[in-house]
Amino acid sequence: MRLRHLATAIVAVSSVIAVSACSGGDGSSGGGEGGDSYSIGISQLVQHPALDAASAGFKKSFEDADVTVEWDEQNAQGEQANATSIAQTFANEDLDLVLAVATPAAQAAAQAITNVPVLFTAVTDAQEAGLVKSDDAPGANVTGTSDLNPVAEQLQLVKDLKPDAKTVGIVYSSGEVNSEVQVELAKKAAKDMGVEIKEATIANSSELAQAVDSLGKVDAYYVPTDNNVVSAVTTMVQAAEKNKALLVGSEAGQVEQGAAITRGIDYTKLGEQTGKMALKILQDGEKPADMPVETSSDLELVVNPKAAKAQGVEIPKKIIDEADKVID
Repeated sequence: MRLRHLATAIVAVSSVIAVSACSGGDGSSGGGEGGDSYSIGISQLVQHPALDAASAGFKKSFEDADVTVEWDEQNAQGEQANATSIAQTFANEDLDLVLAVATPAAQAAAQAITNVPVLFTAVTDAQEAGLVKSDDAPGANVTGTSDLNPVAEQLQLVKDLKPDAKTVGIVYSSGEVNSEVQVELAKKAAKDMGVEIKEATIANSSELAQAVDSLGKVDAYYVPTDNNVVSAVTTMVQAAEKNKALLVGSEAGQVEQGAAITRGIDYTKLGEQTGKMALKILQDGEKPADMPVETSSDLELVVNPKAAKAQGVEIPKKIIDEADKVID
């Protein structure tokens, strides 16, 4: 009887050891480094190539680090009310972290979510948008990455391809802080270049065609990283071709859709950079309040010779040879 009881005890202890080994022994669930597993919400303002790339890059950082994540991905379809609703829902869920993609989505998340870290990406000026106390010292539970464009360099592309250009048209959303910042930078750069900026504002993408028409005749158009404009950038492409006006974009996705050229940031890499910040928070215990807002200095020159030709412009071979990416 004693031998039988001893054998039973040995089996029981062995079973406990086996279960502990399978669970990693630290009470954590899932796979990845040290068995880390997290629940993360993503609130993206609208679907277009740049924001899609930023979200994909963010997720890639976790895949590269072999960290398991349960994703809750939501898209506001360009509506601020939807972004607010998503943020409020996330605030009531058991999430470890929230990513907000684009300024309006970030503003909604920052206002509603105070109990978990909030990271943003594709935000032009976080301080101006009221997301942080300062870029160097955010001060609360919110930080992230800025997609502030080299606006002056991008506007210079107009002169590089069309030296006699005198007017540049810009359409942007009156309610987007990031767009207003870019337009002011464009005006400053244009003044130094001897170029006149003609501007029109919209409330949503359905007003884009009418706004472009209101600009009248211009030598070129410049597309800022404005979410309403970018989500309907084909309208700008059609206007550029019809009016034989050069279309300069602010990121690669716009050139892939028909803009002639840009020198801008890589949004996939920007998203990856944001993901690495998230891993520092989740795995290393860093605090968003102490993490400066990061920017990307990795610019790429992207050209679309076929699109430029449709707009009445020939891209010099020298520029094509220097390009990081040529869209066929």
